[in-house]
Amino acid sequence: MPDRPDIPLNALRTFEVAARQGSFTRAAVELRVTQAAVSHQIARLEDMLGVTLFHRTPAGLVMTDAGRALFPVMERGLDDIARMLDRVVGGPAAEILNIGVVTTFATGWLIPRLQAFARMHPGITLRLSTHNNRVEIAREGLDAAIRFGEGQWAGIEAHHIMDAPMTPLCAPDIDLRMPADLRRHTLLRSYRADEWPAWFGQAGESCPPLTGPVLDSSVGLADLAAEGFGIALLPVPMFQRQLLSGRLVRPFATTVTLGSYWVTVPRERRMTTAVETLLDWMRNAAIDHRPPE
Repeated sequence: MPDRPDIPLNALRTFEVAARQGSFTRAAVELRVTQAAVSHQIARLEDMLGVTLFHRTPAGLVMTDAGRALFPVMERGLDDIARMLDRVVGGPAAEILNIGVVTTFATGWLIPRLQAFARMHPGITLRLSTHNNRVEIAREGLDAAIRFGEGQWAGIEAHHIMDAPMTPLCAPDIDLRMPADLRRHTLLRSYRADEWPAWFGQAGESCPPLTGPVLDSSVGLADLAAEGFGIALLPVPMFQRQLLSGRLVRPFATTVTLGSYWVTVPRERRMTTAVETLLDWMRNAAIDHRPPE
């Protein structure tokens, strides 16, 4: 067994939070101490280690090579300690899994199935926070994040959950018989400008000028479409409940797939057993096309 340095855990924890937050001020807020206390702990740790861990710049903290080497080790170690404490303090307890979830996937697919996950895996408690596909896993204290895209993010390891074929959805009283009929209606848009042109190309039609409102939420687009304000191009698996209830209808069979849903973790952090369990469960549930009970 290697020698274990006599370094206070509190100083190491302060370093991990400051590195993750990129700021002594934000670290002080998370730790519920003063900024001066954070600065003192970091200076003490640097003195004990004999290295500089941060460069203080006008733009904020920049980790040195030594800091970058130490950070992932401390992050993993403190995460492991926290998980074990959750399991042993006060007797047997569920493992807490903090997951950031893009809102469309959370409301349209995951949340309706949470009871099924809890029944199958009672030893894991999910804590969800939603985002609009922009998320910083380490800084937000997450174990992993579910995102939509092509699976390519800098510094991120992505694990495929399911594809998201898109098709026009609209209110039931809108009469659409062929793709060309869409030209007579308002086409609601997301921030991704390539979606409608790609769908029209798949349908064998040229895309008309797009002048409809732009929203950064598929949930918002679905609500507008259901109220008859236009036609939304949406990922079908995320809106099965609205289709089954008749609030939305699907006039065409044509779909286009421009992205998928992924479980993502930083490359320097290993995926925990609980995240692997969630990923396997979601993949299996995605194969079963029945709506959740």
